[in-house]
Amino acid sequence: MDIEQLWEKARDKTEIVRGRVKGLSTFAQTTVPYIFLAESSVNEGNTVVRKGNVLVEKPLIVLPQDMPQFEGFDFEKELEVSQEIVQTFFLMRGIRYPSLKYNNTVYELDVDETSLSASLEKHRKKLEKSEDVNTALVVGPEECWQFSLLFYIATLVGRCARTDIMSMMDYFNERE
Repeated sequence: MDIEQLWEKARDKTEIVRGRVKGLSTFAQTTVPYIFLAESSVNEGNTVVRKGNVLVEKPLIVLPQDMPQFEGFDFEKELEVSQEIVQTFFLMRGIRYPSLKYNNTVYELDVDETSLSASLEKHRKKLEKSEDVNTALVVGPEECWQFSLLFYIATLVGRCARTDIMSMMDYFNERE
């Protein structure tokens, strides 16, 4: 599958089952934990469980506009495309991520020998029982998990935009 087909598949099949309650920090880095579930493409009836964090970093230097940096998403290794191609792909479609660093770390990759719906219910109950309001639960296609995670991060960025603008205005007004 080419990058366009992977993007469209992720767009059509990604479901944010349970999002994070808190938004992204306006002035500091934010760790966004997630559990990503996908039907296994190798063992039918099993579920691939990917647990990790996306660290959304505020840049230490001013980055060029519309040039986000994606680290740890394995575009080169798994999709055989460079980060520059992904950035250009987004730019050509009018998709804009703020010029921040998005650093993904997968700390657990496992297979549940159950169906996607059973695995989803298990993880949903576990998050509810522990009252975890920070970890997202996202479902999408296994072969384009990177795009599914970026969809989720984009929803957080969009949800926080108004609050970020207000926070920045307050910050600059206090400095005057």
